[in-house]
Amino acid sequence: MKKVVFLLALLPFSIMAQRTFTPDDAFEQALINLDLDDMLDDSVTTSSIDTVQMLFIPNLGITDMTGIEDFTALTDLFCYDNQLQSLDLSNNPNLYEVNCRSNQLTSLSVKNGNPTGLWYFRADDNPDLLCVEVDNVPLAQYSWIIDITAVFSTNCSTSSISEI
Repeated sequence: MKKVVFLLALLPFSIMAQRTFTPDDAFEQALINLDLDDMLDDSVTTSSIDTVQMLFIPNLGITDMTGIEDFTALTDLFCYDNQLQSLDLSNNPNLYEVNCRSNQLTSLSVKNGNPTGLWYFRADDNPDLLCVEVDNVPLAQYSWIIDITAVFSTNCSTSSISEI
């Protein structure tokens, strides 16, 4: 009997949905506008974003895309003309198109374990971006667009950048 009461006491906690942290209000507002969230509270229900395939959020004043890592089905990301300084897409293995041009990027990783999956990539007009972390450097050099002051590398750590 005690076990049944204990399990019933835990039931409300097991029903609570997993949440994804989204600290940037402009990013979360964009998700609200896309009907992926309903309240500006620094989080979104993970199950409402983990099946999203396309995210079109240009020119919205977004400075931080923390939470993008839980968009695991994402194939197309258009986040150009924002104010992003860092973008980590290493947890987004299904990416096919990415346009993050005209931000303030200093850090960018698209090293996601799928080196041939990304067909269209644009990250130019980010003058402080020195290195883009990728799985396959020759493939990225062949058709991806970045500023001439940046390089592609499999390791964009500070020491690796100085070696390049």
